[in-house]
Amino acid sequence: MKWKAFAYLILITATIAGTAAVIGTVYRHGSTAVLRWPEIVRPGELSAKHAFLSGQCETCHTPLRGVEASACIACHATNAVTLAGQSTAFHSTIQSCAACHVEHQKAVRPTRMDHDALVAIGRSRQLDGRTPDADWLSSLLNKSPTGLETLNCFSCHSNKSPHRDLFGQGCAACHVTATWRIAGFQHPSPSSTACAQCHQAPPSHYMGHFEMVSKRVAGQEHARVEQCYLCHQTNAWNDIRGVGWYKHH
Repeated sequence: MKWKAFAYLILITATIAGTAAVIGTVYRHGSTAVLRWPEIVRPGELSAKHAFLSGQCETCHTPLRGVEASACIACHATNAVTLAGQSTAFHSTIQSCAACHVEHQKAVRPTRMDHDALVAIGRSRQLDGRTPDADWLSSLLNKSPTGLETLNCFSCHSNKSPHRDLFGQGCAACHVTATWRIAGFQHPSPSSTACAQCHQAPPSHYMGHFEMVSKRVAGQEHARVEQCYLCHQTNAWNDIRGVGWYKHH
């Protein structure tokens, strides 16, 4: 039996030594130094946007550290459109990409917007001694009554507020970060005449299109722009009273 134990010991030792040798070779000379190494260790196919990097692990991964933000920034730092948008401008200073951007899922869009990650990153940066007033999170985080930080939705989404600021900035009272839809939301009665209090008419309603087309289609020759209820149904804006579903364009 001793010889079997000795054989197993040799096999295990050889396996460990071989693995260490392979890892050392990859570490020193890159993933292409070992035949088919990228195919063996790759957890899945890259997305279409990053497919050209297949087999070039070092482009994104750093040995012993994984994916670092610096690797992402090297390619994306010049994305002026993203950095100029109100809801995406924080990318210029966040220095953390992998929390929301995932890869090796092939056709899946490599974005998993994790709002909780923003809070966690903010807390860690404050613990590192960052000055809140000089940090981008000073406008992104709010203090809750319990003392914990919560996201200030308006710091990123105020230009997309469908409520025209009529409901204030307490978005979290109704919405969750997973979806804007509100479970159990009840629209005011279909007989309500206060539509314009929350809903703004499209630009075409303030031009000739409303006078020449919209009012005539709905059969409301004397309707005013703010009298939404004369033409529209509450279930859908394109469901015109007495006309049915109407495609304007």
